Amino acid sequence: MTTEKEQRLRDKLLPEIEAFKAERSTLQLATQDANGVPNASYAPFALADDGFYILVSELARHGTNLKASKQLSVMLLEDEAEAKTVFARKRLTFDATAELVARDSETFTKGVAALSARFGEMIDNLAGLGDFNLFKLNPHQGLYVKGFGQAFSLSGAELLDVDWKRDGHHGTPKADLAQDDIELAETAN
Repeated sequence: MTTEKEQRLRDKLLPEIEAFKAERSTLQLATQDANGVPNASYAPFALADDGFYILVSELARHGTNLKASKQLSVMLLEDEAEAKTVFARKRLTFDATAELVARDSETFTKGVAALSARFGEMIDNLAGLGDFNLFKLNPHQGLYVKGFGQAFSLSGAELLDVDWKRDGHHGTPKADLAQDDIELAETAN
């Protein structure tokens, strides 16, 4: 059962996280090929009510990797110019599963429409090319970092459960947090 203080923390952080996602145009991708060799890249994205959508070419390494391995890590990152310090940039990371969306599906139409609304007609042109594939990224668990000592794990089906992390992003059970620690998390900027 969620306490009143935990609910206030959640009520404050979730809108902030949603705004942070809306302010970003691209996300960083950590993918791996069939042999487990990692690759870091990025892709423009659109967020719909059922997940993140990206349109990538299978000629690109990350496009091939997403077809070979559905597991990936994703990061949305505050721009260096906006950050108070480059040592603690705001970021949202999450583990996800990539789902290749069939071209003849309603989900494909929905994902392309979301991307087109955000990026314009270039998406329609790219979606018409045979080497471009639409992927829906389904998050499992995440971490939102606001700054030093301000890391919050996200879990649940839509990453709506929030837990303040106190030990190097690995976490402390809520029961072990002092009451004034929870209050501090609520007022953290």
